[in-house]
Amino acid sequence: MPHLDPLLERLKKDAPASVMVFLVALPLCLGIALASGAPAFSGILAGIIGGIVVGRISGSNLSVSGPAAGLTVVVVDSIQQLGSYEAFLLAVCISGGFQIILGLLKAGVLANFFPSSVIKGMLASIGVVLILKQLPKALGYDFDFEGDESFEEAGGHNTFTDIYYAFLEFKPGAVIITLASLFGMILWDAHIAKISKALKLIPGALIAVLAGVLINRAFGIWQPDFFLEPSHRVDLPTGILQSGISDLIIFPDFMAYTNPKIYTVAITLALVASIESLLSIEAGDKIDPYHRITPLNRELVAQGVGNITSGFLGGLPVTAVIVRTSANVLAGAVSRASTILHGVLLAVSIIVFPLILNSIPLSSLAAVLLLVGFKLTKPSLYLAMLKKGITQFLPFIITIIAILFTNLLVGIGIGLVVGLVFVLISNFHRSVSVTKDKHNVLIRLRNNVSFLNKTILRDALLNIESGSSILIDGTKAAFIDQDIIETIETFIQSAHNRGVNVELKRTNTSYNAYFRIQED
Repeated sequence: MPHLDPLLERLKKDAPASVMVFLVALPLCLGIALASGAPAFSGILAGIIGGIVVGRISGSNLSVSGPAAGLTVVVVDSIQQLGSYEAFLLAVCISGGFQIILGLLKAGVLANFFPSSVIKGMLASIGVVLILKQLPKALGYDFDFEGDESFEEAGGHNTFTDIYYAFLEFKPGAVIITLASLFGMILWDAHIAKISKALKLIPGALIAVLAGVLINRAFGIWQPDFFLEPSHRVDLPTGILQSGISDLIIFPDFMAYTNPKIYTVAITLALVASIESLLSIEAGDKIDPYHRITPLNRELVAQGVGNITSGFLGGLPVTAVIVRTSANVLAGAVSRASTILHGVLLAVSIIVFPLILNSIPLSSLAAVLLLVGFKLTKPSLYLAMLKKGITQFLPFIITIIAILFTNLLVGIGIGLVVGLVFVLISNFHRSVSVTKDKHNVLIRLRNNVSFLNKTILRDALLNIESGSSILIDGTKAAFIDQDIIETIETFIQSAHNRGVNVELKRTNTSYNAYFRIQED
C-alpha cells in the first residue's frame, strides 16, 4: 500500500525521537509532581495526557505538553488555598474550560506580540538553565527537584549554591556515569549510528541510559562505594503493580463548585498555562527545521481539553513545555507522532516496567539534558544575535539573564517589556526621517506616526534655516496622528515669515487622506 510509505518514513524519525522525549519527560513529570505537593502519579498522568490527548488535538507538529515547572508555585499555593487536592482538580477542569473559551475568542493572536529576540533569548536561557541545573545531578547531588527552572530553591539554596555544594559532596560513581553517558551519546550520534539505517533508529539518549544502568550494576558488584542508591535514581511508584491503576485515579470534588476561590484559581491557571503554552509554541516554531506555523487558537483549545481531561482523572495542569519540545526537535522529530508516542511510552512505563526504569541513574538523564542544553545555547547563536545589532541583542541577552536569576515566566515578562521598548524606540526613529542637501530638506513620514513622534518632527522643523525649501512626504504613512498634522499645519502658517518654502507631496495612492490628492 504506497500511501503508507510517508507514514513509515516519518516514523523512522518520530519513533526514536519519542524515546528521547520520554527519557527527558519521565524524571521531569515525577519531579514537578513532588515539588507541587501532589501525588507522584499525577505528574506521570499529566505527561500521558499532554502527549496523547493534547498531541492528538494540537495543530503543532513538534510541541510537547505535560506538567510545567513554571506552575509548581501556583499549584502549591492553590492546593493550600482550596484545602484539598480534589478541590484543586476541579479548578484544573474549569481552567481548561476557560482555555477553550480563549481559543474560540481567538486569544492566540497575543503570541504575535512576542518579539523574536525575546523568544530566542528564552530558548538560549533554557539551555543555560538546563546546564546549570543538571550539573549538580551530574555530580550526584540531587537536592533540588527535577525540572526546577527557578533561581531560588527550597532550603535557601539557589542555582549557583547548588553547584558549589555539588562539588563539595560529589559522588565518583555519578561523575563516571555522566561522563560515560555523554561520551556514549556523542560517539553514537557522530559515528556508530551512521554505520547502518537500523542503528539510526536507536536514539543516543537510550544508549546513554543503558550505559548508566550497566555501569551502576557493575559498581554494585565490584565497586560498592561508587554504587548509586535509589535516592539517586528514577523513582517511579511501583504500587501500581499490586493495586492497579484504578486506585491511583483521583476524581475532582465537584461539590466544591460553591467555593469562589475555585474560580480565582481556575482563571489564574488558565492565564498562566496559556501564556506558557503560547511562548513554548512560538519557540518551538522558531526551531522547527521545516518552518511550519502552529495555529495558536487551536492550541489553546487543545490545552483546554487536556486540562479538563487531566483534572478529571487526577493529573496536574498541562501546558506546552519548551524543554521537552526542544528535545523533540533536536532528536529529529518530524510530526506529532513523536509527541503521541512519548505519551504512550509513559503509560506503558508506569504499567509494565516501573522496576526496570527505577534502575536508571539520574546522572545518566542529566547527561542527556546537558547535551540538549548545549544545543540550545550554542555560542554561534550569541554571535548571530550580536550581528543583528544592539536592538536585537540587548532584549535577547536581558531575557537570558532575567530568566536565569528569576524563573521562566518572570524572566519572559522582563524580556517582553525590554523587547517592546526597543521595538517602540526603533519604530519611533524610523517613523520620521530628515534628509538635508544644503537648503533643500526632505522630511519623510513612514509607518505609523503617533504623537510620540511630535518632538522629533518639531525639532526638525525648528532647525530649518531661513531660505530653505522643504518637501514633506507622508504618502507612505499608514497612520498619522492628528497632533502631527496640526504641527505641520502650524509650521506652514509660520513658514512664510521665516522665508521658508513648504511643499506637501500628495499622490492619488497615498495611504493617508491628508497626503492624498483630493478630487474635485
